[in-house]
Amino acid sequence: MPTRLTSVVIDSADPALLARWWAAALGWNVTYEDKNEVDVEPPTGQPGIELTFVPVDDPRTTKNRVHLDLRTGSPAEQQNLVQRLLDTGATEADIGQGAVPWAELADPEGNEFCVLEPRAEYAQTGSLAAIVVDALDPAAMAGFWTAAAGWTQQEHDGLYALKPPGGGPWLEFVPTSRPHTVKNRLHLDVAPFLDDDQAAEVARLLSLGALRTEVGQSDAEPGAITWVVLVDPEDNEFCVLSSR
Repeated sequence: MPTRLTSVVIDSADPALLARWWAAALGWNVTYEDKNEVDVEPPTGQPGIELTFVPVDDPRTTKNRVHLDLRTGSPAEQQNLVQRLLDTGATEADIGQGAVPWAELADPEGNEFCVLEPRAEYAQTGSLAAIVVDALDPAAMAGFWTAAAGWTQQEHDGLYALKPPGGGPWLEFVPTSRPHTVKNRLHLDVAPFLDDDQAAEVARLLSLGALRTEVGQSDAEPGAITWVVLVDPEDNEFCVLSSR
């Protein structure tokens, strides 16, 4: 069976603080915390995907290639959510978007995100509408990530998107002319299903165009790292976790 998308990992100067900000923004809960990570998940019974915040010393230097889109159900809800986020530490962001119906904001550490106007296709996603990835070739990237995430590919509004089974945020690929230049501050984690072979799944992803990469994991104590770090065909880092 293929791997499946399990979480979005967010580099942070203060994971505990940023995780709590995002939990409040989405109406989710902090479900795990130690010095190495803080996890945020939707309440039981609500769709979503785990957000994992990890400590880094590297400063943010450029626009993120991966960002989150928040869902709203009405113009009033969008307006109220934007104001609440601004009141609690978000800032308005200008990435050259011009006049658009969504609000472009940045979280307290400068990570861009969007608060969308109501869109019918996100009715079953929960408060997180989409995980959005900048892509030089959106069609090719959607093809690779269909195999990596195990989600169903479909095109909507001119975007290449993957829709998860059972609801939750879409994984979308939007065109950009800007290539990957620095380690992403947001990356995706995938995992084999329980009892599937991690090494075999890594080999499968390598055969589809992924490559191995080094982001400092070789400096860890022997046995401390149970995941494999790869990059997709456009050099976005992702991790293949142990089977679960």
